[in-house]
Amino acid sequence: MIETKNAVIKSVRLTTADYGCLSAWLELDYGNSGQGFGGYVLYLPHGAKHHRLEGTAGHFIYRCIEIGGVEKWEQLPGRTIRVRSEHDKVHAIGHIVKDDWFNPNADFSALSKS
Repeated sequence: MIETKNAVIKSVRLTTADYGCLSAWLELDYGNSGQGFGGYVLYLPHGAKHHRLEGTAGHFIYRCIEIGGVEKWEQLPGRTIRVRSEHDKVHAIGHIVKDDWFNPNADFSALSKS
């Protein structure tokens, strides 16, 4: 069951630790527990079988910055956001005041159809 709750962004990271693919993570703090948001493949390096220059990296990073209400990725820690999640997955993050939600599955699905 998906629930909506507040979270504080505890930390952020851009990484290539998972199979050499670029991914981004927001570490979320709910007060009594935490959860990660991200892990989507944002870029496949040149040697990857399905490498292409078109990708979702810019969209993912931009939307996280926009939802956090900041101008720079490194300004995200400490920001409060809304979260739509289940026990094992964060489905979407939202601006704390505005009705603005980022659901990567929905956005990336729409991008792949264009």
